[in-house]
Amino acid sequence: MKEITTILQAFAEIQHDAEPSFLATVVNVKGSTYRRPGARMLMTQTGSIIGMISGGCLENDVFEHTRVSMPDGQPIAITYDSTADEDIVWGFGLGCNGLVQVLIERLDRDDLLNPLVFIQECFDKHQQGAIATVFAVEGAINIKVGERLIIHPDNNITSNISEYSLKSALIKDAQIALQNQKSAINKYQLSLGRVDVFIEVIQPPTNLIIFGAGQDALPTVQFAKALGWQVTIVDCRANEATKERFTIADQIILSRREILHKQISVNEQTIAVVMTHNYLDDLEILKMVLPSSAKYLGILGPKRRTEKLLQDLLTAGVEYTSEQLEKLHSPIGLDIGADTPEAIALSIIAEIQAVLTNRCGGFLKNRTLPIHQQNEIKEISIHL
Repeated sequence: MKEITTILQAFAEIQHDAEPSFLATVVNVKGSTYRRPGARMLMTQTGSIIGMISGGCLENDVFEHTRVSMPDGQPIAITYDSTADEDIVWGFGLGCNGLVQVLIERLDRDDLLNPLVFIQECFDKHQQGAIATVFAVEGAINIKVGERLIIHPDNNITSNISEYSLKSALIKDAQIALQNQKSAINKYQLSLGRVDVFIEVIQPPTNLIIFGAGQDALPTVQFAKALGWQVTIVDCRANEATKERFTIADQIILSRREILHKQISVNEQTIAVVMTHNYLDDLEILKMVLPSSAKYLGILGPKRRTEKLLQDLLTAGVEYTSEQLEKLHSPIGLDIGADTPEAIALSIIAEIQAVLTNRCGGFLKNRTLPIHQQNEIKEISIHL
């Protein structure tokens, strides 16, 4: 998330200089590769590169394509296959034993289908959207590489795909991707040819609310911001000095536990970490967050303390379901032997990342499945 945020910021700055810019996007991979579909790299005509689409072996070659392979400015798709012996001849030294397909396109700020403008829209509205991009075309069909369809956060649709049957199929499949919260790579077989499309679900930055403004909260904020998360600090002591100590946070709320519910909005995208070191504050926070639809709730402190908090909630008449209790993590964090504020923060952020990606947080050496989830490529026939 940090990488795409940096790309968005750089693109906004480039527009002021009116410098031509290009975007490279990984749209498909097979086998073992360093980056996954959706990885992006922004390039300027003068040679500035922001972001990565590989471990450093493809970036320069992709940039060269913007200079020699796009005289008319039309999008192109390049395939790098490191499974072939010819990789040694190419000199890329990919070494990952995989295939990578990269879409390269020239960017126009005023283009309604500019992917960076769309991603910024999703970020600004804190809502998800979907973007379906054509990256391969075979046969005599009126479809071009780089054409796309976008489902905006307000469910409006923007597209430059004129082929009605394909457009209808993409609307349906993009909506399915949004429902499943999972990007997809689909191959559509039409009567006169075939089209490969990358359907990507765009998620807004992770929304982390940290209840507590002690010294141990600062490294937690720093790690979260390094990942590009949106961070809100809630100080139940209403200490004005908190604003000076947490300048890196996106938002700071000075409050009291009695009025928290009036100042804090919690939804299904919320990640909450409770580290106030005050029992009564924690009790009021749990009254609000535990019965909510928050995605994750972590509490700093020993298990017995949390058990007492839960019992006091029941005594106070606060009801919660077993599903809501399942999202509660206490003691918070992964078991990495953390005993300093920095190590504890690392443990907390690592656990949240594992929850967000539906992983267990164990050793990779013990994992029997591939490290990265493999793309399911779906073959679809469209009958006219």
